[in-house]
Amino acid sequence: MTEQKRLQRAALIVAAMSSFLGPFMGSSVNVALPSIGSEFGLGVIQLGWVNTAFLLAAASFVISFGRLGDLFGRKRIYTMGIILFTISSVILAAAGNGTVLITMRVFQGFGSAMIFATGLPILMSVYPSGERGKALGITVAAVYLGLSVGPFIGGLITQQLGWRFVFWMNLPAGLILLTVLLTMLKGEWAEAKGEAFDLRGSIILAAALTGSMYGFSVLPSLIGALAIAAGLICFVIFVKYELRVPHPVVNISLFRDNPVFAFSNLAALINYAATFAVSFLLSIYLQRVKGFSPQTAGLILVAQPIAQMLLSPAAGRLSDKIEPRTLASLGMGISLVGLALLVPLRAASPIGYVLACLIVLGIGFGLFSSPNTNAVMSSVERKSLGIAGAMVSTMRQIGMMFSMGVVMMVMSLIVGNSEITPSDQANFLWSMRLAFMIFAAMCCGGIFASLARGKLKR
Repeated sequence: MTEQKRLQRAALIVAAMSSFLGPFMGSSVNVALPSIGSEFGLGVIQLGWVNTAFLLAAASFVISFGRLGDLFGRKRIYTMGIILFTISSVILAAAGNGTVLITMRVFQGFGSAMIFATGLPILMSVYPSGERGKALGITVAAVYLGLSVGPFIGGLITQQLGWRFVFWMNLPAGLILLTVLLTMLKGEWAEAKGEAFDLRGSIILAAALTGSMYGFSVLPSLIGALAIAAGLICFVIFVKYELRVPHPVVNISLFRDNPVFAFSNLAALINYAATFAVSFLLSIYLQRVKGFSPQTAGLILVAQPIAQMLLSPAAGRLSDKIEPRTLASLGMGISLVGLALLVPLRAASPIGYVLACLIVLGIGFGLFSSPNTNAVMSSVERKSLGIAGAMVSTMRQIGMMFSMGVVMMVMSLIVGNSEITPSDQANFLWSMRLAFMIFAAMCCGGIFASLARGKLKR
């Protein structure tokens, strides 16, 4: 095996493991939340912040860490991220109250931002353009594998050993990643070395993302609307400021002059926003309307990520040969079909129908994600790979927050803040169907965004 092949294998191991770790951690923590709430006496809102704090920290700073990786070395930032993620996980495992737990989830989010901002760029730095799709397909499959096994392993560990061991699992995983980084992944990548870091722009961007995402998390309250308005104002200020500085944290010309990059990111944002909350809604539907146990509901919901996991590597390989916009647009269209099929869901709908809808959605997202990511990463110069990788992660995080924001807004307007009981089933079903209608309409717009990107110049 040549030295280049060894380097590619090491980069793929690092990218795949970290791509698995994040979704696995998130889905495992979701299962552990009720046990955490019981031990610390946390209410629903406080439990929600256990996840929201992580998402806000990760999404608000991932672009800045991507730029720092371009400037000072992607491997260096990635290594720091693994260390911070692992240390914060250990402190989370030993947390004595909810305040420490939520605070350390913020630091865990910072570590996650460092990891996801630099993992993909490292992978893209060592693979030639004709082989990137295959490597990206494997890393995307690792994401879905983490989503698939997380609820089962997390639930098993929480039940048998306690919720703290969900966080303890990150210690050996972090040590393994550090070993691979230090012994196998030789070299450093900093194509923008010597350029200045735009600290002021990074702060404005963080304020814009934090305000917007926090606002969506508390809609339809007045505070939520004001936070979104403040976030949008900060976005306008950020764009105007970035156009004036010589070395911006985000090169606005990437969006203004590179339609493949701009529309691929927009398509990713729409796709995540339209699909992320589906499992949340169906989890409530299966347990509160159909009366299934959490374990049975999990077995049903796993159909979607398994379909995604099985299809992503093949879709990634195809995107090296077929225009990514063709595959991604087809995937967005299939996702639209899956969402449209969920709209007429009733209390008496057979489980086979729900499974079929989930498989269709999994096929759609599996066809979309790898080719779309390949398009984003292959549309920029090497020195901008860090920003491109960070944008992929940012679009995912913003889409996830927006998806949940839509659901919570619809639920608040129709169901209210009460727990779903048999008397509320009709209202819940109506709100669920309305959310699916909104998501289907978003996917319809996403098809046009995906097609509008144009052809990728290889």
